Amino acid sequence: MSSLFSMALSSHSKDPIPEKLVELKGLLERITYEDEVSGYTVAKVKVTGTKGLVTIVGNIPSPSPGAVLTMQGEWMSHPKFGEQFKVSFCSCSVPASIKGIEKYLGSGLIKGIGPAMAKRIVALFGEKTLDIIEESAEKLLKVEGMGLHRIRMIEQAWQEQKEIRTVMIFLQSYGVSTGYATKIYKKYGNDAITIVKDNPYRLAQDIFGIGFLVADQIAKKLGFDETSPLRAEAGILYVLQELTSEGHVYYPYEDLLQKAKNMLKTEEDLLKNALKFLEASNKIVVEALGAIYGVFLAGYHGAEVNVAEKLKKLRDAPKRTRSVKPDTALTWVQKKLSIMLAAKQMEAVKTALTHKLLVITGNPGTGKTTITKAILEIFSCLTSHIHLTAPTGRAAKRMSEATGHEAKTIHRLLEWSTFSKEFVRNEENPLDCDLLILDEVSMVDTLLMYHLLKAVPAHATLIMVGDINQLPSVGAGSILKDIIRSAAVEVVELNEIFRQARQSTIIVNSHHIIQGHPPDISNAPGTDFFFLEEDDQDKVCEKIIKMVQHRIPQTFGYDAVQDVQVLTPMHRGIVGTQNLNDALQNALNPRCEELVRSGVHYRLGDKVMQIRNNYDKDVFNGDIGLVSRIDAENNALTVTMDGRAVPYEALDLEDLTLSYAVSIHKSQGSEYPVVVIPLVMSHFIMLQRNLIYTGITRGKKLVVVIGSQKALFAAVNNNKIMNRNTWLGQRLAKTVSL
Repeated sequence: MSSLFSMALSSHSKDPIPEKLVELKGLLERITYEDEVSGYTVAKVKVTGTKGLVTIVGNIPSPSPGAVLTMQGEWMSHPKFGEQFKVSFCSCSVPASIKGIEKYLGSGLIKGIGPAMAKRIVALFGEKTLDIIEESAEKLLKVEGMGLHRIRMIEQAWQEQKEIRTVMIFLQSYGVSTGYATKIYKKYGNDAITIVKDNPYRLAQDIFGIGFLVADQIAKKLGFDETSPLRAEAGILYVLQELTSEGHVYYPYEDLLQKAKNMLKTEEDLLKNALKFLEASNKIVVEALGAIYGVFLAGYHGAEVNVAEKLKKLRDAPKRTRSVKPDTALTWVQKKLSIMLAAKQMEAVKTALTHKLLVITGNPGTGKTTITKAILEIFSCLTSHIHLTAPTGRAAKRMSEATGHEAKTIHRLLEWSTFSKEFVRNEENPLDCDLLILDEVSMVDTLLMYHLLKAVPAHATLIMVGDINQLPSVGAGSILKDIIRSAAVEVVELNEIFRQARQSTIIVNSHHIIQGHPPDISNAPGTDFFFLEEDDQDKVCEKIIKMVQHRIPQTFGYDAVQDVQVLTPMHRGIVGTQNLNDALQNALNPRCEELVRSGVHYRLGDKVMQIRNNYDKDVFNGDIGLVSRIDAENNALTVTMDGRAVPYEALDLEDLTLSYAVSIHKSQGSEYPVVVIPLVMSHFIMLQRNLIYTGITRGKKLVVVIGSQKALFAAVNNNKIMNRNTWLGQRLAKTVSL
């Protein structure tokens, strides 16, 4: 057998084994759980001379079923899972036995070989299987179901695995978990080792999932000093990136300096020099903002400046559509749609006809959709060049259904090119547009707003519709609030609940909450808002399962998967998204055909969510779909989203999560027939008025809150909203007098 296969993979050097550690050797049967970030693995191992399988836990290098593990560690007793072997040191070698080779190939390691094909290959070639694949792959044609195309695919995957293995061995020797090896190789190819040796801090910038802290550990093991300028520069960029994830577009210079100093434990002069270098190399921008200096990542600074400039240009440029008399248009549209607009609604329609920029904001039930329909009806008589857009697929779909006009997500409207990796629509190739209506603008962050405005021609009218009381965008910025506070744009705020809406306890309660008043939790007959008192988290979880699986479908006729959405304030904990997704999956979609990846069980029919924008697949953060096909042989699956089949290969699955339960933040811009919300005091850090308001207003027909009154009232009474450092409002305010 070639040296490739006799090579042992070890995450540790051959240090002497401490006296207390026990040595164990066995065949890796299956992986129960694998965390790609930390490398922590839970697996089952068949140990010679023992009955049944042994549970092992610890950091296992490149775990693949069928591999032979030589481990040193100690036995321990877990209160829930019983006896386990805790691994301290481990080496992993390619299997020599027929059974091991079959498991190894069938684990999904090599694209083109799944469990069934692995069985047929090993049945034909036995212990020579790995040598055949390495040296004489054409002999695989003798295997039933094997063709030249599949052989080429196997050869390519096998070669990649050899190269990845080399990178993996190098990286593991410096403490990098196995899950990152493929990503690093995919990014850098055969230059991976050279690049990592020269500047390991590049990993933090280039590889999704590898942050500064991991890169810093690697750098230290490679001999980089703590006073290295590369470390200081990367550390500052890391701090700024973390701050953007908290919503900040910039951060005060002195505060940033202190944060970087606390994290890096290094001298201030070194950090100041690093800031100067980053500014000179156009990676950051330092700008005087009143009495302070603000530090921006260069991309965010350019985006914010351009958003302000483009909004001013839109506001001041002449429009292309002909003018109409607002009063005449109002009379006509009310008759055409058989409606009677309230005073504020009429003001909004008139302003849309007389101004190029308009913000319409208001709580649910205040008539935003009616205004939008009236504006569309009038403008449709003036031009055919009208676009409707929203940040998410669900929001765009809801907009289409409410108005009868096609609406697209911002990403699809701007036409992403998989070839150039850019939006097709921009300043050089703008939208053919006289009117653009942007819904759910509170969800739009600074970068996305910048890309949208680049594509809007100066002659167009832009109407932004949103609810200022909702949670701010997940990305950095506070676009809606900044625009409203700047007084540079016309704003119509709606505050009257219309008669039909007053019949909904959901809408009435949402207004109570945003005003700081306790909601109606009487569960009166005919209500669409229910509150179930329960303080114990385990019982809250049990009630959620029963409510979703049985009570709501049986009482109201809603589909448990398609119509009901559980929304929760947090990810961790008994009633966090992670635990609830596991429990709901087992209740609603019991064990069937499935694919296991990094400890997540993806089953046919599962409800899943995309958690990161993928322009090439045309799927975006927050998109929800159902698993419609499982391809266990190739570690792949297909998800149907909005009637479109989207393929996912093994590496894509890190962007996909179960979505029986999602965070309230992730639910923004969506509406569901039924919403179920757990609310307990362990969520205290997240209990804020705008959070519970956002969660409740996602429910269209029915809202059920399960938890404690204490937690509910704590959320209603907490109106403290963390301020985001942005300068868009001030930039826009300057344009008022210009």
